[in-house]
Amino acid sequence: MNHSLARHKESRKIFTLVENRTTYNAEYSELNIFETHKVAERVSLTFDFPVIASMLTGKKIMHLSDIPEFDFLPGESVVMPANKEMVIDFPIATKSSPTQCLALGIDPEKINEVALKFNQQVELENENNNWNLEEGIASHLTNQIEVNYLIDRLVNTFTENSSSKDVLLDLMIQELIIRLLQTKAKFSILNDHLEIFSDTRIGSVVKYIKENLTNKNISVDTLAEKAYMSTSNFHKKFKNTLGVSPIDFMNSEKIKFAKRLMKKNKTMLISEIAFKSGFNNVSYFNRQFKKLELMTPQQFRLSIH
Repeated sequence: MNHSLARHKESRKIFTLVENRTTYNAEYSELNIFETHKVAERVSLTFDFPVIASMLTGKKIMHLSDIPEFDFLPGESVVMPANKEMVIDFPIATKSSPTQCLALGIDPEKINEVALKFNQQVELENENNNWNLEEGIASHLTNQIEVNYLIDRLVNTFTENSSSKDVLLDLMIQELIIRLLQTKAKFSILNDHLEIFSDTRIGSVVKYIKENLTNKNISVDTLAEKAYMSTSNFHKKFKNTLGVSPIDFMNSEKIKFAKRLMKKNKTMLISEIAFKSGFNNVSYFNRQFKKLELMTPQQFRLSIH
């Protein structure tokens, strides 16, 4: 891990002293390394995909809605469902001794694919545990030697230049998902992904949104019509099912698409990326991007490795 972090430190750029973010990308996952260089309190962070966060150096105090406040220390991990807020204190961070943490995001569709592939084994694990936890909550993991070892390997592979990098990352991500499914964290990463669309009307709307991201004329009224529901009932049902409003979900999907464009084409103008991602207004795109990613599109582009 130390060798990987040394490689990271050589190439990363500092944009802010609180939760400075560097992003490494793969096809089904995204590694973010966060560094904080001064004491800070009540810093909010939310991801639109399931995340496993692991402490590297320093100390955080975590405030999560699902579990009591706790100290987050090196060697420990927190698994967060999509769209769950973390509020974080940094009591000991300094310029000379920054607090460092990684956040590995995994595509929910990849989680779904692996969980379905190993469905029989997962069901056996469910039958033989007594955690009695609800789906969609955060999980604080300690003493997970296999998970920690796998995260170390993932960080090393993400930060190296290798022709086999993508293949290795895909295999390790699958292994990590299986490892997490064998812990209480399965309630966090599954988060109803196997059954979330039991209401096929919401499922069909989500499918429509994903297939028509660049359509700038989609409104909540249009989506409600497709779901054969009143606008108010649709808005309530959608938010109860996915945890976010229809507008926030659409913006989140468009920002994901914009990030993919930036990763593939590092010379495309930000205004063109905004337009291709379904936004009519570049300023609105910039605001939504910063709201979700905690950095501007320009900063995100510079952070990509």
